[in-house]
Amino acid sequence: MSDGRLPIGERTRVLVLTGAGISAESGLATFRGAGGLWDGHPVEQVASPVGFAEDPELVWSFYSARRRDAAAAEPNAAHRALAALEERLGDRFLLATQNVDGLHARAGSRRLVEVHGSLWRTRCSGCMRPAFADATYPVGPPLPRCACGALLRPDIVWFGELLDPATTRSIDRFMRDAGGSGDPFVFLAVGTSGNVYPAAGYVTAARFFGADTWLLNLDPAENAGAFDHTVEGSAVQSLPRLLGIDG
Repeated sequence: MSDGRLPIGERTRVLVLTGAGISAESGLATFRGAGGLWDGHPVEQVASPVGFAEDPELVWSFYSARRRDAAAAEPNAAHRALAALEERLGDRFLLATQNVDGLHARAGSRRLVEVHGSLWRTRCSGCMRPAFADATYPVGPPLPRCACGALLRPDIVWFGELLDPATTRSIDRFMRDAGGSGDPFVFLAVGTSGNVYPAAGYVTAARFFGADTWLLNLDPAENAGAFDHTVEGSAVQSLPRLLGIDG
């Protein structure tokens, strides 16, 4: 375990992975702490293609509530610290988030990959219409439909679905470039459970490319043993200090 600052110099390349824990400190539910339930329903029921096919109104009710809660939440000091680090490092920084709430973007992050999609985009469940910005809540009834006639759905990677290949390529490319650059490379995971793949495997890939790997978590992560350094604590309280960000 380490409690020192991350070794981030003027040539360091930094890849950050964030999970639900960082948004929980802004008051957003993780569902894992609620026993995996939403309003008595297993989260898989309201966040899967099967669930959407069986009861699209229930699924849209779930995402309407999540949009409402995310809109009411504010980025916290950990979100802002990562945005400040990006401002300092520029293209030598990439933030990959498993969160769909949009708080990183609201904090100012721009070099941002939303691994699991975004609450604030909608796409067609039937045709290849590109996803589009959508801040509507509540949604329906009636439920929104595409011009093709199919129901619209949140632009979220649901249980049982594959990640967007463009998303994974951008993360893989950053790691390859960092590993081949000769510059110091740091991988930092914040607020992650360590049991959702492929994100939980990024630490192994980063180590392959020579990264010094760090984990900051309030609760023990399942893949903690894969990291070179672990810090237990609140992201809001610990991350600005670890990054050397004042305020």
